[in-house]
Amino acid sequence: MFTVPVPREFKETDKFTWTIVANGQSMTIPLKVLPDYVVNPFTNVAAKNSPPVIRLFEQNAPTIQGPIAIIGKALTRTATVGTPLELPLWATDDAMYSSGSNAPQRNPPPAVILTWSKYRGPGAVTFGNVKPEFEKLPSGEVPFSGKAATTVKFSEPGDYVLHVTANDYSGAGGGGEVCCWTTALVKVAVKP
Repeated sequence: MFTVPVPREFKETDKFTWTIVANGQSMTIPLKVLPDYVVNPFTNVAAKNSPPVIRLFEQNAPTIQGPIAIIGKALTRTATVGTPLELPLWATDDAMYSSGSNAPQRNPPPAVILTWSKYRGPGAVTFGNVKPEFEKLPSGEVPFSGKAATTVKFSEPGDYVLHVTANDYSGAGGGGEVCCWTTALVKVAVKP
């Protein structure tokens, strides 16, 4: 998923063309701002569901919510080749879901499921667990609050970007509802 900023005066009848040239071949993609194409990944109105809220590296860190991972706003860390880097993450969620019939789930999945992956970098990346499980914490005002942690090791020096996705009960891609997940990026400068 990506966004394309357009000028404020852009109308539904205006057209935007995006051209990509790769391997000597040109691909042109026409875009319009039609209501049918506007996706709101922040709320499932019917179930009143919203994406998980995550915090990286510190429990009181700034919050991240929704699929808005941007390289320019990625958190930064440093690491050494072969030495595990800790990746702690805290999450809260409204624990809302829609099963279509809104019947209670018999065996509900975890409220939030994390998936870590390598986004880019020169060498191999090894996670302690790409899908770490949450330790449930006292939730206070929200139905779910938890902490999950894993580690990551790098095979060679260089600049890496890690990607984390936090899906709620809706599942990957919002379970067809195009809601409710959160993404974040972490830049890691790895030294020899």
